[in-house]
Parts: sequence; structure tokens; C-alpha cells
Amino acid sequence: MKYGSLVLEKKEYVYLKRILNISGYAENQEIQKCLMNLSEELKTALIVNEEDMPKDVIRFNSTVTVAFNNGIEKTVKLVFPIDKDVKNNKISVLTPMGSALIGYSEGDSIIWDFPNGIQQITIAKVQQQETYSGIDIII
Repeated sequence: MKYGSLVLEKKEYVYLKRILNISGYAENQEIQKCLMNLSEELKTALIVNEEDMPKDVIRFNSTVTVAFNNGIEKTVKLVFPIDKDVKNNKISVLTPMGSALIGYSEGDSIIWDFPNGIQQITIAKVQQQETYSGIDIII
């Protein structure tokens, strides 16, 4: 892990803690297990101000390319639960993949207990999206 623990921007951390508490960790037991793992990881997360947030850390609205051990790569955008859209590869932070990715950085490898079993994934690329005067800019 590049930074030694998850790295989260302060406001996003507070939001994430709130939605985890409200969600009750979901009804599906497999998803519940993933969210409980995330909740445990949040206990040791590094919380930083917006201006100190590294550009290579996965946060809300990050576009992320992950590589699986079998050589397959997948690009997804991590979004708030209300913005999820599986058809357009927008995954909620409350999904197994979303909960696995948040707070990790480009180059990190993660071993996570997904619903279909324990897998190792590597974060190949992270792009941040910022809005400037109502225009989305990828940086």
C-alpha cells in the first residue's frame, strides 16, 4: 500500500461513514461482508484536507482501471450510491468492488473477499474528475 493506509478526503470520509451507518451494511450477506471490511479499514485511514489529497488516490468520481490476476482489465468510475449506473461502468461505493477500491492509490494491489471469492486486483490507473465552471475536466 503506497501510503500505508487508506487515504480519504475529510468530507468524503464523513459522508462515507454516514452512508455505511445508514445502509446497515445492506441486506445481502456478501455485500454486507465487504462493507464491514471497509468499515474496519476506515478505522486506520489517513484523513486529509482537500488540498492535501494525492491525485493518485481513488475517491468519489475517480475513474479507475483495475487489473485482475487473469490479465483482464476493467475501467470503472466510483460514484455515490445515487449515481450508480452499471451499464455505464459507474459503480457505487456500496458495492463489493467500490468498497474495495476507495482510498487506495495507483499501483496498489488489493486482496479482497469479493462475493465470488478472494481475489487480488492491482490498480493500474486513477484519473480524477474536477468540475470547473460547470465543465467536467479529467486530470
